[in-house]
Amino acid sequence: MKKNKSPKLELTTLERKELRSNKILISEIHKITLNEICSILKVSESRAKELKALSEFQSLPSIGPKFAKDLLMLGYYSWNELRDKDGARLFYDLEHLYGERIDPCVEDQFRFIIYYANNSCYGKQWWDFTEERKHYRSIYGYPKERPE
Repeated sequence: MKKNKSPKLELTTLERKELRSNKILISEIHKITLNEICSILKVSESRAKELKALSEFQSLPSIGPKFAKDLLMLGYYSWNELRDKDGARLFYDLEHLYGERIDPCVEDQFRFIIYYANNSCYGKQWWDFTEERKHYRSIYGYPKERPE
C-alpha cells in the first residue's frame, strides 16, 4: 500500500493543536467526515470542506497545493466531481479565471485527475497525459479567445 503523502495546508495554530491533541495526521484529513472535521478543529462547515478537498486532491500523486487550490477556485471539492469533465475545458476555464495563459502542463494535470476519478488507480502521473494533450491540441488547437 502506498504511504499517504502529507498535504500542504494553511492551518491555523489552533487547527494544528487540535489535530495533534486528537492524534490525527494531516495526511488523514480527507478520510474523515466533514462533521468530524468541524467538531475536531472547531471550524465552520465551509472551512472543513475546503481542508478536506485540499487534502484529498493532494493525496493523489503529482498533485500539489497550487493545483489543489486551482480546483477549489473552479468549484470542485472532490476528485469524484471531476469524473465526467473534460481536461481541455477545465484548462480553458482556469485560464479565463486567471485572465492569462497557463503552462500547458496544467492541462495534463486536469487530464490525470479526470483519469484518476474514473479509474481510481495510482499507475499514472500527470506527465503520462502530455502526449494525449499534444495530440488533442494538434487536431483542435487552442480557442481563439484564449487569454494573452
